[in-house]
Amino acid sequence: MKFIHIADMHFDTSFTNLSSKNNFGKMRRLEQREILKKIIQYIQENKIPYLFISGDFYEHEYIKKSTIEYINNLFQEIPQTQIFIAPGNHDPYLKNSMYYNFEWNDNVKIFTSKMEKVTMPEADIYGIGFEDFYHSGIELENIIIEDKNKVNIFITHGSMNAGESRVAI
Repeated sequence: MKFIHIADMHFDTSFTNLSSKNNFGKMRRLEQREILKKIIQYIQENKIPYLFISGDFYEHEYIKKSTIEYINNLFQEIPQTQIFIAPGNHDPYLKNSMYYNFEWNDNVKIFTSKMEKVTMPEADIYGIGFEDFYHSGIELENIIIEDKNKVNIFITHGSMNAGESRVAI
């Protein structure tokens, strides 16, 4: 099974420290766009069927509609690739978020805070996203894998606390 996994792109972040030095913040934001474009080109050239985005894809406070349109246009270039997004603590799935209010391409699936499974030919994709800027505890032991003979992928955003089976930011 082939896939690409990315996280923590933070599109439209302010880059406050860089912005005060010779416009490096603006340059960094342009580099982010170019990097995503190269990822999409790689997916096209290699016929990658899945793209997983594990949170903090953009900065909720600063994201511009033009940036989301740019991203969605790139996603249109890979219609055969299924794109799964698990929002994180910087880009939660809120009523005023771009995840909620923007009309994404048909090949884009955005997870919410309710555990969900998407059955694909090659794998079952489980996902959960943030619906607020803080999310404490995904009870990993309560995730039920329905088909253990199939590839099972879990996509979310967070960090593992040593000794604990929970995701928390």
